[in-house]
Amino acid sequence: MLSTQKQNMELVSRTRSGGIVKITVHFSKELRPTHPDCLRYYNILFRRALKMMNLKQIGRNFYEKTKRMFCNNSLEAWRGYVTSVLPYEHSLTLCSDVCHKLLRLETAYDIITKAEKSLKSKRSREEISKKLVGLTVFTRYNNRTYKVVAINWDQSPRNTFKKSDGREITFVDYYMQQYNQIITDLNQPLLVSQGRWRRGQRNVPQEPVLLVPQLCYPTGLSDEMRQNSKYMSELTGFMQLNPKQRKVDLGNFVGDINKSQRAQNELQRWNLSFDTELLSISGRILKNVKIFQRDSSFDTGPQIRDWLRESRNTPLLSAKSLSNWVLLYTGEYVINARALLRSLHRVTPTMGITMRSARMYEVNDDPRSYIDTLRDCVTPHTDMVVCVLPDGEKYRYNEIKRFLCIHCPVPSQCVIAETLIPGSTLLTITTKIVQQMNCKMGGALWKVETGLQKTMFIGIDCFHDIINRQKSIAGFVASTNEELTKWCSQCVFQEPGQELVDGLSSCLEAALDSWFRNVQEQPDSVVVYRDGVGDGQLQALLDHEIPQLVNLLRKRQVKLTFIVVKKRINTRFFVECQEHLYNPPSGTVIDAALTREEWYDFYIVSQFSKHGTVTPTHYNVIYDTVCLDPDTVQRLTYKLCHMYYNFPGIIRVPAPCHYAHKLAYFVGQNIQQEPHNSLSDCLYYL
Repeated sequence: MLSTQKQNMELVSRTRSGGIVKITVHFSKELRPTHPDCLRYYNILFRRALKMMNLKQIGRNFYEKTKRMFCNNSLEAWRGYVTSVLPYEHSLTLCSDVCHKLLRLETAYDIITKAEKSLKSKRSREEISKKLVGLTVFTRYNNRTYKVVAINWDQSPRNTFKKSDGREITFVDYYMQQYNQIITDLNQPLLVSQGRWRRGQRNVPQEPVLLVPQLCYPTGLSDEMRQNSKYMSELTGFMQLNPKQRKVDLGNFVGDINKSQRAQNELQRWNLSFDTELLSISGRILKNVKIFQRDSSFDTGPQIRDWLRESRNTPLLSAKSLSNWVLLYTGEYVINARALLRSLHRVTPTMGITMRSARMYEVNDDPRSYIDTLRDCVTPHTDMVVCVLPDGEKYRYNEIKRFLCIHCPVPSQCVIAETLIPGSTLLTITTKIVQQMNCKMGGALWKVETGLQKTMFIGIDCFHDIINRQKSIAGFVASTNEELTKWCSQCVFQEPGQELVDGLSSCLEAALDSWFRNVQEQPDSVVVYRDGVGDGQLQALLDHEIPQLVNLLRKRQVKLTFIVVKKRINTRFFVECQEHLYNPPSGTVIDAALTREEWYDFYIVSQFSKHGTVTPTHYNVIYDTVCLDPDTVQRLTYKLCHMYYNFPGIIRVPAPCHYAHKLAYFVGQNIQQEPHNSLSDCLYYL
């Protein structure tokens, strides 16, 4: 840094040709250590130190060279570290966590050749595309990862491309000259990757990146690996570190930094050093939340994992009858369909659901057979459609859901036949199916007391199709009664990659109209939970999304609280007791030391985790005219984590937030069109 005496500094250097270059540096201002420019440089400096420790950078993270082998030596698991230097209330803090990178030893070329040998030539390209498109592959020659979006069957390594200097070169010669890589099969197709979206370049066409399959190693697990329980158990034990193991690893990591002479020399030039001990902070545990059903109630408690047993042995809060419903199945799985019916007859009476006999139709496994049968048998009076599917084929599922959500709107439930095998778990599976069906028809399973009167809760999240570059989907889900048992769900189609949501005013107006139909008066306040945005987009939310809501609510004299939800964080918390480390119990709140001085933020550990290290959720209140005090916001947020009907337990985020995520994902992944408006008042996407 320059001296605060504000004198000019002159730097002189000589070029290779003997010329003299003079640079005069003029003092402008002194930056505080927490200034964004300083933080940016601290992180660059720290990454430079990690490279000096011979850690290998892949993407944003750094990994150790030591590897562990799994799945009969067909998978490499690398342990690495996520790091960031961040300013908190009292000091700069190094936030570090352990991460892993899974690399298969087979190449994309191996996958292609295996498929070509085992499949008929007419179908091989289609099946190969299903196996490779969507995968992330790692290229060892430059330590980079790419997302495969297509396969170019018309080009091969023999083809040429233009280098940055304009010269033409074949892929074979390029990889030999640049990376000393020999390509043996000159007829293999090329993989296509579009790279990542860059800010400000959304409307600029991107040049595709062409990759040679022989040099690409898929990351993550194959289907065969997932089905091998022995290796999955061993791999899970390696990756899911408990708090004690994680503390040891992180302590060793910081210790290695302090022991590395090269890294220390680099850091000491800027007077930077790191404590080897974890930061000690204080937290508190929120009170137990009481769950209410129609005739009973019970406390969840900090160690209660779920309440499935309680929810199935007493009547649901609002049970919908299955009076006119349809069941489709293939002839091969008629036994499974009948097993489902028998289980339904056993579990529905205790849950307070009246169920009549289903109208059953046999179909073949072709999607068109399902659609033709549904077109003939579904009427405006049909309550529910249940389809027993022979497998998890995405195309068949999408076609059925698209027909029943757009062209013939009716709540539907798809079940894979193999999950309906008679046995000890069938009743549990059937209970979850019944609960889903009840919610999709507009029923409710349970409720909690939020403590706020006449308040609407809204969740907003976005889905981006980074593979096919389809339009982004914003999910908007709002509670439309005081008990949070009725919901209005809408989606907004936007340009690919667009995160900030347009059209919130029309979504909110429709939600307020739905509220008025249920309650006959407007709410006094609205609380929004916005997921999917990072710290750098907070001001953009204040400038773009919040004004859309405020302008409408101000006319109706309704107050607004807007809370940003962040799940993708590296912060971890441990409880120390008698020299042992444990996960914090459900309901733990941290709102000091690791919060930002300029923010109104806090962390909540909501879910219970017996294995591995629990991940907290970070909340930031960026707009508040309801004037809720911190304790009220924290208790309210934790209670809403109990209201997600697709899981009888506590989830990581408030229910409206997760409903919005499920809606956006379902529309973006499965139906790719706007659902029929008649379904907007039920949770049809669970």
